[in-house]
Parts: sequence; C-alpha cells; structure tokens
Amino acid sequence: MGNRNGARRRGLAIGCGGTVGMAWIVAALAAVRDVLDWDPRTADVMIGTSAGAEALTMLGSGIGVDELIAMQRGTSAHPILTAHLRWEPGRFPPLPRPSLGAPGRAVRELLARPGNGHALLTAGSGLLPKGGGDPAWLQRLAEGLNPGRDWVPHPATWLVAMDNATGERVAFGSPSAPDANLGAALRASWAVPGWFPAVPIAGRHFVDGGAASTASADLLIPAGLDEVVVIAPMASTGRLPITGPGHFLERQLRNRMSEKLDAEIALLRATGVKVLRIDATAEDLAVMGPNFMDGRRRLDTFEHSLGSTRRQVEQGAFA
Repeated sequence: MGNRNGARRRGLAIGCGGTVGMAWIVAALAAVRDVLDWDPRTADVMIGTSAGAEALTMLGSGIGVDELIAMQRGTSAHPILTAHLRWEPGRFPPLPRPSLGAPGRAVRELLARPGNGHALLTAGSGLLPKGGGDPAWLQRLAEGLNPGRDWVPHPATWLVAMDNATGERVAFGSPSAPDANLGAALRASWAVPGWFPAVPIAGRHFVDGGAASTASADLLIPAGLDEVVVIAPMASTGRLPITGPGHFLERQLRNRMSEKLDAEIALLRATGVKVLRIDATAEDLAVMGPNFMDGRRRLDTFEHSLGSTRRQVEQGAFA
C-alpha cells in the first residue's frame, strides 16, 4: 500500500468508542476518504485503541471503507464482517468475577501526576472486578481476516493496550512493543476493565488502552509524520453540557478523555505535525446515547454521523 501524498507522511489515530462508537468511526472514515480523497488504508502509520483497534484490524487487513459501510448497513457479503456484528458483546457486561485487580504502583504514581485529569480513570481500572465477558468475537475477527498470519499485512498498524499494573501504554505492532499476535493484541486493546478479562502478554497483563488515553495520538511522535488524522468518538471539542441524568457519568468520562486528547494533540503540533481532529458533537451524542455499547443505536448513529463527520472534515483543516 503506497502513499498518495507524495513525500508527506500521514498517520491515522482512531480512538475507543464501543459498539456505537465503532459505527461513528466508520462514518468518519467515509468522510475522510471522500473529502480528502484519501484511502485510510494508505496511512503510513495507523494507531488504534479498543474500537479503534477493531477498525484498524479491518483496515490493516485490506478491508476498504465501502465494505465497512456495507457491514454497518447489513448489506456486506463478506462472511467475517457479516458475522462480526452478530458477535458484538451486548449492552451490559456479564456479572464480573469476584476478584480484584492489583493496581499497586499505578494508583500511587498516576494519582501523584499533576494536571492529569485522566489519571483517576487509569488507576481505577485496576480496582474493578475481573471482567467476565468473552472476547472470542475479537479473536475470530483477527483470525478470520488473517488466516495463518500473526499480524495484519499493513506494515505499521499499532494497537494500544494498557499495562494493568503500571498504567503504561503499549502500542503492539510498534518497534518498541513486546511481541504479540494480532488476536491477543486486539483482545487486550478491547479489554474494558470490569467487562472483559485482562490479557496476558509477555508476562504482563493488559487492559483496554482507553483506560489510559482515548486515542494515544502522542505515541505517533516517534514515527516522523507530517500529518495525522485523529478520529475520536469518546472525545469532544470543549465541554459539552449534560442533557439528562443518563449522560452524567458519560460526560465525566468524556471531559477527561477530551482533556487528555487536547494535550496529546498539542504535543504532536509542537513537533511540527499538522493534525486534523474529528470528534463527537453534541448532536452526535444525542443520537448515540449515554451507553456506547447499546447496539440498538448503532445504525441510527452510523447514518446520522455520515453527515455530521463529513461537515467536520469539510470545515476543518490540518493545523
């Protein structure tokens, strides 16, 4: 897969978002492709977290935007993608297993960091009961799209998970990460604390990278990129008002994730990288609802976001 932007190197960062966020992500990918005239599969480096890792597993395996759109609309003839929506984890987690994680040093160090509004969420992930969800649907996706392979064909696809003991973010697939096969890395990136169990890799245990950062865009700094497209359904520009009791907790989480993404984008820009940010608006969230795992809202979210994300890209610019 070549780069259609001449000498300019463009990266893609896709954040977490659950089932509904994944539908929003596909709409945003369609907007990026159409408005920028750019195939996201040609990104020089791609980094994804949780639902973003799920999306990159598809893109990195060669699945194009049209096929992702067909999957969301239920018109895909691809056997793996058609089955994938049927395998989604449901609206609520199963009863957790009665055992606690061991946050240890993560709690002490992360809470001691000044100015990190995301630190409490990161540290708290280790306090939640062990998730009882079955991540086999993610393993089937990874293996079904890449039979006989340990990783996707795209040479620089990075999937982010968080070390449950230390809070460290690890981008599996990147040069500095421990070896992991695609299925394990995807399950780790999607291992929502309290919902899915942590995934053992290289003697450590990893959970959803979204517990540390919604998109981990700053981990792209060593890649030497000129531009980065950031797609982040769990972040918003500015603080959005609470529109109902169901949105209270969602807004608390969103505000912290947005602040962290603000800081990461500032770090990228400080190195000379131009960033195009696409995130969820108040209008998007009115359709998406407060529970991002509520698959009943998936199709409405997708159809609405085709327009809303396109307007963002049309009105935005790399800056």
